[in-house]
Amino acid sequence: MADKELTDLIQTSAEVHEASAMPCARVTHADPDAPRTAEMEPLPEGISGEPIDAKSPAQWAYERLILYIRNFESQLDNEHEVAMGFTGGDAGVLRIEGIGYFDPDIVTFYGRDEDDARTQLIQHVTQLNVMLRALPKAPEIEEPRRIGFRLAADLDRK
Repeated sequence: MADKELTDLIQTSAEVHEASAMPCARVTHADPDAPRTAEMEPLPEGISGEPIDAKSPAQWAYERLILYIRNFESQLDNEHEVAMGFTGGDAGVLRIEGIGYFDPDIVTFYGRDEDDARTQLIQHVTQLNVMLRALPKAPEIEEPRRIGFRLAADLDRK
């Protein structure tokens, strides 16, 4: 039998349960002055209030996508809005106007493409690949639309 190293760490069953329910996130950047990313931020109460194992893969993906979008938007100037580039094809980009999920495994993106046509992407969580892009805001709109902040606020109203 292999020798096992013993430690002085003792945890209550509640601490073990809490640690198993907490998400693990990590990021490393080459630039030490890189902006903060979603992995570095604490989870909002609307997300952390429910154990991860109680969430479907779709809900958990949806909630984390919101964090990434909100973080991306926080670094944009007033002339740009968040859009999503489609990976693996020539479908173009979708200016994100909404995100939803359908348990247990579907995430949906709503928005408009470069030609202002209504666009919807329905994706299985196992196929989820999202590239966030900054697009110039529409000239007729005075303030850029910040969907990530509205989505995050909606999570806190749960």
